Amino acid sequence: MMTAPEPAPAPGPDPAEIAEIAEAAEIAGRLRLAIQHLLPVPRARSAPGDLTPSRQAALAALAAHGPLRISELAVRMGIALSTTSRMVDLLDSTGWIQRHPDPQDQRASVVALSRTGRAVLEARRRETAARLAEQIALLTAEEQRALYAALPALEALSERAATYPGELPRGI
Repeated sequence: MMTAPEPAPAPGPDPAEIAEIAEAAEIAGRLRLAIQHLLPVPRARSAPGDLTPSRQAALAALAAHGPLRISELAVRMGIALSTTSRMVDLLDSTGWIQRHPDPQDQRASVVALSRTGRAVLEARRRETAARLAEQIALLTAEEQRALYAALPALEALSERAATYPGELPRGI
């Protein structure tokens, strides 16, 4: 009597694919840890006025995307509308933003970066870059070259995170 041939065993995972996934996971973990340790560097000294990291993020969003409704700003920042409304009130009281009626809906308003807000944001960015430059200068020449070589990949990752914010965890 003839028996039916046994089915071929299902192919297992490709070892090269597993290695790539493991390598990506290792890179992700090491990058997360490095960013986590780097984040306090720019905040080491007091910010001008009451420029907290979240307020700075709001100013940066307005600088990058132009005038926005408060609801759009909340979405871009990934925070609740009520929190964004309170922040906008604070930013308005400092003169860092300006409110204007929304030309498409007079019941709503649009917020935009003021000249003062832009100056505060630019000063903060220069200060942050200077602090990071101090830390980078402490690296060896080889480490500085490696960091420079990694910038295109980091910039691409950053762009992807900005384009698809839900795909990367917030707050690393």
